[in-house]
Amino acid sequence: MRGDRRFAELGVATIYEAAGRDGLVGGSLLRIIEGSRAAGPARTALCGANDNLAVHRLLATVEPEYLIVLTTAGQAGAALVGEILALQARVRGAAGILVDGPVRDADELLELGLPIWARSVCAAGAVKDEQGELDVPVDVGGVTIRPGDLVVLDGDGAVVVARARAEDVLGAAEARLRAELALMARLGAGEVTLDAMKLRGS
Repeated sequence: MRGDRRFAELGVATIYEAAGRDGLVGGSLLRIIEGSRAAGPARTALCGANDNLAVHRLLATVEPEYLIVLTTAGQAGAALVGEILALQARVRGAAGILVDGPVRDADELLELGLPIWARSVCAAGAVKDEQGELDVPVDVGGVTIRPGDLVVLDGDGAVVVARARAEDVLGAAEARLRAELALMARLGAGEVTLDAMKLRGS
């Protein structure tokens, strides 16, 4: 899975474009740790409404470098992750956490340093009554994330790449990066984008 880290280095925008403008998670996401990036194969949990028992269950089995994806059935008005669960995820080597809902303990999460993205911050805590479902397809921002799909996170949000496409998308992303570096060198030398990108008369 170390190769997945290259996806994090390339970033959401580059991966999204390389994937044919596919897989971008809709809606705004709050990056808790400024400057953080993460990528890894998804482990998913579908939690009950305002219930995070499924998160506790998932963290008991998560392996290093997997990226945890959490969503809920129904309205998410309580935090699914706080300091205690984030600490457990960090100790178990998770690449990061994507929460389609609130988190809490924002100051403590910042100190822990585990890359976390969430919809919002809310002090309300979740109950622990419903088992939920683990490692099932979940919908986040209009994108279906299946267990093992590659999730990439940075300051631009989140993008998802089906595991079967990962190698091809990575190759396309590397090619795109090389082209962008060449373009930026030309712009740094004083050329304008209208000429460098052949946009005159478009």
